[in-house]
Amino acid sequence: MAANNSQPIRYYIAPQVFDHFPGYFRAVVLARGVANIPSPAELISLLRAAEEHARRQLDGQDITAHARISAWREAYRSLGIKPAEYRPSMEAMLRRVLNGRQLPAINALVDIGNIVSLRHLLPVGGHAIDGLQADIALRPAHGREVFIPFVSGQPEHPEAGEFIFAEADTVLTRRWTWRQSSHTMTTLDTSDIEFNVDALPPVSQADAAAACREISELTARFCGGQMSVHVLSRENPSIRLRD
Repeated sequence: MAANNSQPIRYYIAPQVFDHFPGYFRAVVLARGVANIPSPAELISLLRAAEEHARRQLDGQDITAHARISAWREAYRSLGIKPAEYRPSMEAMLRRVLNGRQLPAINALVDIGNIVSLRHLLPVGGHAIDGLQADIALRPAHGREVFIPFVSGQPEHPEAGEFIFAEADTVLTRRWTWRQSSHTMTTLDTSDIEFNVDALPPVSQADAAAACREISELTARFCGGQMSVHVLSRENPSIRLRD
């Protein structure tokens, strides 16, 4: 369904998130007017190089002891989520790579997010925003929202209090950074996208800014478009996506 372009749309993080995690922030890259494409050989080579980079970074290490992984595992535990059962997306992807498996090439925008995530060991999630109809937010669930998993396609509801990323009552991501739905899936038709770069201490704003620069540069190089970078934090919890 096409978006109602006359309707203002806001992107915000609820205060309860910062109450739990005062040092948390989310850097956001907005890319508008992009032309998504099947990943060319050059981009796939960058993906393979990012996989090797991650393997070298963690060679011989216990993945759960790495500061950028353990921070998310501890955050999940503090919310009552078992990280061995619901792995943060960054950890799940990294385990796959460390086991010697290659990530599939999906399309340019998806692969760019994965490349930067592996290079920086940061959660990076991309959401198409062409068709947004309402505000999007990272917030606690009330439990009546609807999430459609990729695999089963069967609707489910988040637990009350669970951190979700949602457009109104449609869940885009469950358990903060765990699993995305198909609602804002990035396809070859995507022309506007927002990339989330999630950061918990010890990650600094400079660390996240470096990741955002790479997302912007790679997106402009392979898909064109206009980029802007924003930071959502306790001090600045909201931005406008459309006035």
